[in-house]
Amino acid sequence: MLPYELDIHTHTVSSGHYTHDTITDMVKYAARTGIRLLGISEHGPAIPHSCTASYFRGQTLAPRRRMGIHVLYGAEVNITDLSGSLDLPQEIMKNLDYCMAGMHLPCLAPGTEQENTDAYIHAMENPYIRMIAHPDDVKYPVDYHRLMEAAMDCRVLLEINNSSLAPDGYRGDHKKTKENDRAILELCRKYRYPVLLSSDSHGHSHIGDFTYALALVREINFPEELILNRSAEKFLRFLS
Repeated sequence: MLPYELDIHTHTVSSGHYTHDTITDMVKYAARTGIRLLGISEHGPAIPHSCTASYFRGQTLAPRRRMGIHVLYGAEVNITDLSGSLDLPQEIMKNLDYCMAGMHLPCLAPGTEQENTDAYIHAMENPYIRMIAHPDDVKYPVDYHRLMEAAMDCRVLLEINNSSLAPDGYRGDHKKTKENDRAILELCRKYRYPVLLSSDSHGHSHIGDFTYALALVREINFPEELILNRSAEKFLRFLS
């Protein structure tokens, strides 16, 4: 059984790459692992071959309890310019259970450290953005002090993305990624601000897999009480 209760950054076949698994496949696996709260966060429409806006409208009608698992339906919204514009309209985001914002090469070419940081901050100022996806991405350097200050002001979580930390990960130098995640965790420790671990699982196979994130957490003796994955109830209270 897993030491943590939730994983809210996962993708199904609807995101258009790496898997043929459906939501049902994901829920079946989550039920076997001990996950109590599963979040489905498909890529926004600016990612090639991903979901259309209509898909996210339909998510609001999906059942929230499946096979004993509490299921949330969100979106990994794309930041599409250095002004922090997003690829889903407000009318859709407000009806989803949560939205996270991220930077991806098909949607946004990297800017300078200041430009990338400004873009994240503008995205966080949107009231429907509750997390930043993989802010450790080495392709998009940021000022983590400014980012943390804005996250606290906007009540937004910064994610420690297990996929980013994997030695065979596709975001770039995993050693530099680890340095970035260490910086995020040390700031969370300093300000006693919660952090979210995520698998970024494309398909069922890595749901609840925080192997590399946990190794870093333990290496720096990061406080367990600041990891929101420990309690589904505390995470839902944060969302509300």
